[in-house]
Parts: sequence; structure tokens; C-alpha cells
Amino acid sequence: MRFLSLLNSAVLFTTLGIVHNVNAQVEFKGKFEQGALVRGNVPVGSEVKLNGKPLKVTPKGHFAMGFEREAAAEQMLEVIYPSGLTELKPLKIASREYKIDRVSGISQKIMKPDPVAQARAAQDAKQTRAARDTFIDNDAFMQDFIWPATGRISGVYGSQRVYNDVPGNPHYGVDVARPTGTVVVSPADGVITLAVPDMFYSGGTLIIDHGYGVSSTFLHLSKIYAKNGDVVTQGQKLAEIGATGRVTGPHLDWRLNWFQMRLDPVSIVPPMSSVLAAEKTAN
Repeated sequence: MRFLSLLNSAVLFTTLGIVHNVNAQVEFKGKFEQGALVRGNVPVGSEVKLNGKPLKVTPKGHFAMGFEREAAAEQMLEVIYPSGLTELKPLKIASREYKIDRVSGISQKIMKPDPVAQARAAQDAKQTRAARDTFIDNDAFMQDFIWPATGRISGVYGSQRVYNDVPGNPHYGVDVARPTGTVVVSPADGVITLAVPDMFYSGGTLIIDHGYGVSSTFLHLSKIYAKNGDVVTQGQKLAEIGATGRVTGPHLDWRLNWFQMRLDPVSIVPPMSSVLAAEKTAN
């Protein structure tokens, strides 16, 4: 993906040292739409705020920000340059439509797990939240990510099922359907912050921190070759696809997070169709 120039509008100066829409050295990598991870670059020493909240900026001027599944259409980016000049840039976030499936006749046992299962799932969720809250000073999140596995996409981000007229949680990952044992590689450099073989819902679960709050999570793995604290590189074999946890068949469920915000992994990789076409040509 190429960097997209952010600012191309007219300049409006005020006596407060604030500039609106100035043509400055601020660049973005990504689309401004719901569910997207957007990465940016500002001059070294600059500060960045999104809707008034400071974003962490690397020593090289890189930063990341995310827009959740139902992100508001209007948001405000603020850049404070080393000179003290402040730039304000209104952001327009494109909306998305999500697939909704209605399923009836589901048993109450499935709808409401027993207390033991609920307690285990709660403990799993606590571990996962802690791993995603980890802050690592690493700008690997700026890399061009690759697919951790390629194949037919069987589930998409944002889709939701309504069970017995009760809305379920949206699906926050992208599913790649492949047989058990298919290799899973790291989509970018990072550090392993969670490696658990048997979580209640997600089965074999692995989390990679790519720096500055950006992390990948792999679910339903049959084998995990990495351990907590491992430093990994893009393309490195980390695990194998499986059908562990609560699933109906083998696949990789890839999740993308910006801290606790759940984003769409598809927003940072080339289209699967083009990747599969390239693989076919190479073979």
C-alpha cells in the first residue's frame, strides 16, 4: 500500500497558531473507513491527537490509529509540530454494511453455557485483554503486512448472527478455511505476548504484538510453535491451522487489534484474490 497524502486544502491561519488543512508533511497509510487500521507519519518530534486523545508516536514519527466497527463519520485529527504550530484536520470515516444472519432453534445449553464454562471463558478473556494492553516500542506495525495463511475466506469482519431473535456478538476477524495442519506465518515482525493451546472458545490462541498497540491474534490453532516473549519476523512459521475451541471446522480466525479496539485485518493486506492469483501464476 502506498502512503496517501493527507492534506491538500486551502490554508487558514489564526492568531492562535492553528492551521486548518495545511499542505504539510503528514502522510497516511490506509483507508478512512469503519473497521480500518490507519498508520501515519509526521515530522519527528510532532505530537498527534485523535478526537483530543494523545496518540503514541515513535521516535521516527510513525503512529497508528483505528476506527471501530461503528465508528462515527466525523472525527478530528490534531498535529502539533515541533515549532508549536497546531494543525487540525477533520476526518471523514466511510460507513460499511455488515452481513446479518438469523438462526433459530438453537438450544439453551448453547445459548447459555454452564457456570464452569463461563468462568473459564472469563479467565481466557482476562488473559487476552492483558496481552493486548501490552505496549512495545517497536515500529513493525508500519510494515506491509502479509496474509498469515491463504485460501478461501469463509468469514468476514463485522458480520453478525441473531440467535433465536437475540443478537450475538459481531465477528471481529477474517476466517481463512484451510485443512488442519496448514502452516500459519507471522504477518509482520513482532513479539509473542500470548500463547495458549486450549482456550474455551478460541482453542489454540496466539497473539503477536507489532508495536504501539497493534496486535494480531490467531484462533483455533492445532499446534503452536512460538512461546511468550519470542521475537518473530514476518513470514516466520508460528503455528498450524486447526479446529480447536468452539468451531464447526478447521480454519484460521485472524483478528487485528489496536489495543482493545477490534479492527478488520483485511484493511492492512492485499486482496486475497490477488494473492491467490499470484500464487497460481508462480506455480
